[in-house]
Amino acid sequence: MIKLSLIIPLYNRPAEIEELLKSLLLQSDPSFEVIIVEDGSSQKSDKIVAAYSEKLNLKYFFKENSGPGLSRNYGAARADGEYLIFLDSDCIIPPHYIAEVQSFLANTYVDAFGGPDRADESFTAIQKAINYSMTSLFTTGGIRGSKKSVEKFHPRSFNMGYSKAVFELTGGFSGMRFGEDIDMSIRLVKAGFCTALIADAYVYHKRRTNFKLFYKQIFNSGLARINLYKRHPSSLKLLHFFPLAFTLAWILAVGSLTIFSFGLFAYLLAPYLLLIFIHATIVNRSLGVGFLALIASFIQLSAYGFGFLKGIWERLIMGRGEIASFTENFYQ
Repeated sequence: MIKLSLIIPLYNRPAEIEELLKSLLLQSDPSFEVIIVEDGSSQKSDKIVAAYSEKLNLKYFFKENSGPGLSRNYGAARADGEYLIFLDSDCIIPPHYIAEVQSFLANTYVDAFGGPDRADESFTAIQKAINYSMTSLFTTGGIRGSKKSVEKFHPRSFNMGYSKAVFELTGGFSGMRFGEDIDMSIRLVKAGFCTALIADAYVYHKRRTNFKLFYKQIFNSGLARINLYKRHPSSLKLLHFFPLAFTLAWILAVGSLTIFSFGLFAYLLAPYLLLIFIHATIVNRSLGVGFLALIASFIQLSAYGFGFLKGIWERLIMGRGEIASFTENFYQ
């Protein structure tokens, strides 16, 4: 049996960490340890975690705030597992997850792996709509884990695993506060290590509870993409420019103040929005979620476009540094 260490960075999410720990109690295969690293939270979860200390093989650490990447490194240094699995604190883990990972690793050696994310039936309509927008082929190109490869599979931090030896060889996560998981995966692939998608090792990833928080999250993703470009120029793909083109198109259509230009934009966009509405409705079996998915998709494309545009201005035109140019958005 392969030793697994589940490492979870935590910041001001006591309710969510309890949901995650409850789901870990239901694992069909209990052969794992859990390491929770509380990253300087003002809303501490120590008492909640203590209630599970006798039910799970559990370690809890509290440290000064340093961001999710460095908190994962902190947990990795204290882990006993042969493989380190990093999960976000807002995930719920289905009962078969550990068994699925164990079965895969017993038959296939990989240096790193990841799994998809899904929406649980208990999620709100907005969370389901956001989940659709974040994972759909028609909005993100299916690059968040449900697709085997765009070029080579890049695990994401909500559900990613590394052999401990390879994690140490790559130096762990960087100090980036956003996009640090993509940076880690890019470095891993560049170093020639092998990655794999374990399709059935999915997690239920709770999304933002309202569109305002969702906008901020995706805006930060657009900003981070330029940070990643500065570190890894070849990581910037044509796909990343689509939200920017979408955002500039509707700004120009609205800003022109002509019925013709706005009508032309709406006419050209209508088939795309109709496709999203129909597909989201079918996938979620809900007209309401289908409608909300339209809103979520518009927000996602626009927020990423605005963030991407600001990143171009701040980093590429004004020449500001990685941390200095993103303090207002990331480092609060």
